[in-house]
Amino acid sequence: MFAKLFNKLYKGDNHISILNNRYLPRWMVLLIDTGIVFISIGIVYYILSGTPLKFYNQYSLETQGISVLIVSVLSFYLFKTYSGIIRHSTITDVFKLAISAATTASVIILFNYVYFYITGNKVFLTVGVLLLMLFSFTIQLLFRISVKEVYNSLMKITTGNLKKRVMIFGVDAHSLNIGKTLLAEDTVEFKLIGFITEKSKTKGGKIYGKPIICLKNDFKKLKNEYNVEAIIIADKTYSIKQKNKIIELCLENGIEIFRVPFIEQVNTKNGANLQIKPIQIEDLLEREPIEINNKLINVDLKNKIILVTGGAGSIGSEIIIQLSNFNPKLVIILDQAESALHELELLLKEKHPNLKFITKLADISNNYRLEKIFSKYNINYLYHTAAYKHVPMIEKNPREAILVNVMGTSNLALLSIKYNIEKFVMVSTDKAVNPTNVMGASKRAAEMYVQSLQNEPHCNTKFITTRFGNVLGSNGSVIPHFRNQIAKGGPVTVTHKDIIRYFMTIPEACQLVLQAGTMGHGGEIFVFDMGEQVKILDLAEKMIRLSGLEPYEDIDIEITGLRPGEKLYEELLNDSSKSLPTHHKKIMISKVPIVDFNEIKYKIDNLIISANQDEDKEVVFLLKQIVPEFKSENSIYKELDIVN
Repeated sequence: MFAKLFNKLYKGDNHISILNNRYLPRWMVLLIDTGIVFISIGIVYYILSGTPLKFYNQYSLETQGISVLIVSVLSFYLFKTYSGIIRHSTITDVFKLAISAATTASVIILFNYVYFYITGNKVFLTVGVLLLMLFSFTIQLLFRISVKEVYNSLMKITTGNLKKRVMIFGVDAHSLNIGKTLLAEDTVEFKLIGFITEKSKTKGGKIYGKPIICLKNDFKKLKNEYNVEAIIIADKTYSIKQKNKIIELCLENGIEIFRVPFIEQVNTKNGANLQIKPIQIEDLLEREPIEINNKLINVDLKNKIILVTGGAGSIGSEIIIQLSNFNPKLVIILDQAESALHELELLLKEKHPNLKFITKLADISNNYRLEKIFSKYNINYLYHTAAYKHVPMIEKNPREAILVNVMGTSNLALLSIKYNIEKFVMVSTDKAVNPTNVMGASKRAAEMYVQSLQNEPHCNTKFITTRFGNVLGSNGSVIPHFRNQIAKGGPVTVTHKDIIRYFMTIPEACQLVLQAGTMGHGGEIFVFDMGEQVKILDLAEKMIRLSGLEPYEDIDIEITGLRPGEKLYEELLNDSSKSLPTHHKKIMISKVPIVDFNEIKYKIDNLIISANQDEDKEVVFLLKQIVPEFKSENSIYKELDIVN
């Protein structure tokens, strides 16, 4: 009874449903805060009217009150006190309120004294202004605390009598197991309404007393007839494409989507609460699982000593985790990021206790330090993932890119030959294809250098390069950035409405790196099939909807303009005219010319000298001589293309 009444009170299109993921619209928060200031003015007047203090009569009390109200609203707008999610208010939001109140008081008091200096009279009573600041800030703070407490209380009720009404998409064994768990556990936050299937044969039946609904694309029926709030996708037989279609239809109809990854964990105590999680944007972008030849990789890596540069980074750390499956003799983890290296060390000791590893804090541009490591350990394989990769940052600091991405790579490559490393596998980027920024060009120069070494006399090392696009969830990538912006209440910033990018999961990329490493005979640049490119604006909109919010209404999206060196799209990596197939359908070999080592070494040496001595433009000019296809976009270095 209470649940039905509650749903009636908080149902509709006004976006004030407290129990779902929406929140009070910004205009309403601004209106409430304005009302609080109005009430505070009344309280101050009531308090002071009973004291010997008298209000100035230079202007009427109504005029004074309206003036204070206007200044307060402008201050709210200036400091965006209404932009946060009220029920998730943090110390930052409290600080905004305090600064806003202090600014309002300061502006009014400053005006008061300027007016007094000019006319000899005051307009506002200073004590009244200070009391107003105190009362308005206190009441606004209490309002936010009250909203948080009410929301938390209602959420507790939700886990009891007002559970989220869900249906399970699928009728396979895994789906039935999930349904049974939901019905058996009182502590779960979901109330099972029924099962959904696309097979008409099971229409009209029941499982565990819950109806089976045959549904194709009419998801409005779930909302209108069954009042379904969420769907759990549990059926393991659905392909990624089918799941994405279901997710898209749910998003269009305002239905939340949850996933259950592992049936084994769902069977444990409290398994449903632990494993039923909201669908993330990574789930929409994932593709069918990659098949790799683990036996071949195991033959290559078992009992080997392996050095991983950039080992504390997103790609490097995942490569190390995957290497733990192949019983290497020792993994040497090299990185210059002290904190990240320490955290990885703790994680590996806890999660992978059988992996034999050591950590080395070192910079790959320091050849003396590298030589000490190479001479001490009889290294068999080297996975080179260390690099500066952030395009705008490198565009502003090109010399650092040369010292790390180019000189660091040449240091490692020459030491690999000197100490007879079996294989040198370098991780590159799709931004090295017809580069438009310093980062991509520096990686292309590094590619050219290691490729040219392959045919040199006395070179027993196999130099292999792997090239792929953006990886989901990597440090500094777009998805964590968007997620952080959404959590703060927006806006989400996109550089261009038409910008598109390739995406791949970190584990997927690292699996292909290991596979390509076993396939390489030396001198190849392997490119990965990245699937279809994703429009970043669509990505932002989907992430907002997956958060239970509406783009442009609850969370705004701002187009900020392309950053220096950024282009609208990356080159197609799997273009058949530019690549050769391999026996692995996801891996191809890029057809690029190999330059003479002496020629490239001469140019690289001059580039490194310049990076240590000259101005940025001279460094970029020399880089363009090495990589002639490097044409700057939206960058101060574009003028150098005319010189070339």
